[in-house]
Amino acid sequence: MTESSANPSVEHILVPVDGSPQSESAVEYVTGIFPTADVTLLTVIDPVSGFAAYDGTTEGSWKTQAQQAAESLLAEKRSMLQAETDESSNDDADIDTDTESLSRAIETVVEFGEPVESIQEAADTYDVDQIVIGSHGRAGLQRIIVGSVAENVMRGVSIPVTIVR
Repeated sequence: MTESSANPSVEHILVPVDGSPQSESAVEYVTGIFPTADVTLLTVIDPVSGFAAYDGTTEGSWKTQAQQAAESLLAEKRSMLQAETDESSNDDADIDTDTESLSRAIETVVEFGEPVESIQEAADTYDVDQIVIGSHGRAGLQRIIVGSVAENVMRGVSIPVTIVR
């Protein structure tokens, strides 16, 4: 995990999710470290690579399929985040704590575009205090060729970014 500065008063977090184990780890990290922060879960569909994945379909058809798949993924992550939040509330209720303080707003968003740019724009649009993003941990030549979405996001925003591996 890599952080680009810490902010103890985080109220709203952007978590890009792509269905990978790394993005699931990012959601779990947010649950444990920021139990009261509002969360915007974002899935970005890259039209260039996305259309190639739906070979033999029309552009409108693949966009519809991609949108539905993204919404399903976000619903799953939202449920996971809500369940973890509810569990934390119940755990704290056992020690006589105000469970109202553990409620959070969870928003889900699907964007079409280039992932790095879309994540950076979403950070501004949704006025988040921090981004928590999973990293696939590529190394060597693969990292040079493919690059790192997480690192490029971190370089292009002025808010803290936590990279979870």
